[in-house]
Amino acid sequence: MTGKRDFHAHVNLSASELEAWLVSPESQSVGWRGPGMSESVGHASGRAIVTILRTPPEQLNPAQLQHMRKVVGFIRRHRAQRPRGDITRTRWRYSLMNWGHDPMKSDPI
Repeated sequence: MTGKRDFHAHVNLSASELEAWLVSPESQSVGWRGPGMSESVGHASGRAIVTILRTPPEQLNPAQLQHMRKVVGFIRRHRAQRPRGDITRTRWRYSLMNWGHDPMKSDPI
């Protein structure tokens, strides 16, 4: 079962970094939007991640813990689809960043 430790190992953007990223045009340009949705699923997830990162661990509610597991699963699956070449300005990277993970950062995953 995925836990808080996995979440923090996969999410390598701070709350402030993620919040700043989410207002960028690049962040808002990627992700799946269902009919009638004004925001992509990943972008909404990023907003939820900011809240989780700012919530003391002992105060996380069951929905937040469930979202943390969803985030870890998404990051694991998406990282496995890394494109070849320079990823600096790719939709793949931008999508991962919406979920709190910048693959350009050094990470031990």
